[in-house]
Amino acid sequence: MSKKKIFRITTVCIVVISIIAIGMISSYASGSKKSYFFSSHKKHKRLSPSPKVTPTKTVTISPTKKSTISPTNSTPASITPNNTTPNTNVPTNTPNGDPGNVPDLEGIKIFPADNMWNTRIDNLPVSKNSSQYISTIGNKGIHPDFGTVYDGGKIGIPYNIVSSNQSKVNVSFDYDDESDKGPYPIPNNPSIEDGGDKHMLILQKDTNILYELYAVNKNSNGTWSAGSGAIWNLNKNEARPEGWTSADASGLAIFPGLVRYDEVYQKGEINHALRITLNKIQKGYIRPASHSGGTYGSDYPPMGLRLRLKANYDISKFDPKIQVVLRALKKYGLVVADIGSNMYLTGTYDSRWNDELLSGLAKVTSNDFETVDTGNVIPYK
Repeated sequence: MSKKKIFRITTVCIVVISIIAIGMISSYASGSKKSYFFSSHKKHKRLSPSPKVTPTKTVTISPTKKSTISPTNSTPASITPNNTTPNTNVPTNTPNGDPGNVPDLEGIKIFPADNMWNTRIDNLPVSKNSSQYISTIGNKGIHPDFGTVYDGGKIGIPYNIVSSNQSKVNVSFDYDDESDKGPYPIPNNPSIEDGGDKHMLILQKDTNILYELYAVNKNSNGTWSAGSGAIWNLNKNEARPEGWTSADASGLAIFPGLVRYDEVYQKGEINHALRITLNKIQKGYIRPASHSGGTYGSDYPPMGLRLRLKANYDISKFDPKIQVVLRALKKYGLVVADIGSNMYLTGTYDSRWNDELLSGLAKVTSNDFETVDTGNVIPYK
């Protein structure tokens, strides 16, 4: 090869290398880390930004009626809450509540101090099936199924407070043989849960009565209908007859297990257990629950099961408002109350909630809990 050709080739190489070097320097100077030589064409799943609202709630399967059950030796709660059969099977190893620390709302006491919802479980023994129950849930984070608004719908279950002279109306029921006939003090333009369950919760002042309806609907002729309904005298420890549903699939009251804005932001304390839904439920329940609707075997959580956040779980890294919820989960725990998405924590709708803050609860997973022994599982037949 002649010296002239060698010179030309050398010159071309120098020019090419210079161009590449200039391109790389320009790329880094502009803040880009992209390789000058290679472009990745692999498509990545787009990640949604941290939501400012709670994701759409999964519609839960509320009371699945066992129509063939006809409770024996018990008086149906058919007319007034005073006729509801008292719970004669309260777990003996449930500790007494604190009489001076009963949950209340606008002067309405939410059940007695020794009611299941108001009793602490932080000193109860871990149940023998705890590991198995937790494993069936999977490592799922807590989902706050309450907040403000998402996709045009209100998140959470609202409630209504009425006076003792609120006029009452009759309600027809799909599951009339397991519903309290009422009548119910439904106000004009009542707040009803958005979504498939359409719960309506009514607290009546002075009488201390809680009225709860599931799948409620106002008909075109002005009358009201619902899937099921239950009336609770909040001055007593009442429970549904064996095998009966309520406005919830477990046969328990709903309102006492809700996370409320006033408790978190104004009182700074939640002194009761909280309601949770799970996807796969055992065909059985623990009293004072009275109904299941589950179809799974004994390895799965029954209705009425109590889950407790482990005592050694460090909550100091969370926002102080979230710590209020987590302290309650250590003291009072969760109650399995309905079939729905795993670890959906129920609370009230309130326009003042900070949805982005609430989403931090997802850092706490089912593996951070253990189940406690509050009684034997009763098979649901």
